[in-house]
Amino acid sequence: MNDIPLWLAIPAAVLLVIGGTLSLIGASGVVRLGSFYQRMHAPSMITSWGTGSVVLASMLFYSGLSGKPVLHDIIIGIFIMITTPVTMLLLSRAAVQRDQAEGTPDLPGGNQSDKPE
Repeated sequence: MNDIPLWLAIPAAVLLVIGGTLSLIGASGVVRLGSFYQRMHAPSMITSWGTGSVVLASMLFYSGLSGKPVLHDIIIGIFIMITTPVTMLLLSRAAVQRDQAEGTPDLPGGNQSDKPE
């Protein structure tokens, strides 16, 4: 690990910084945004891209160290990029259903129970 070439260390470090920054932006969006529905957007979109950058950095770094392509990290990235938005969708649908049952007036898109059929 002490003899990591500079051509490998710099792009991996840049990708890690990008991934960490995007994840930090997503986490700060959870803290700063007001309602539950607004907070759903930041982690699902930004964290997926942050994870993608970290996965690319890992693939680049370990491919360079081993001298052969390391592709199994793609499975981790695909899994996270698929499951994060799906989880956020399911959580938001459950919240809408809960809010409709409770009669919350400030649902996104209006309260569906008040619309005429």
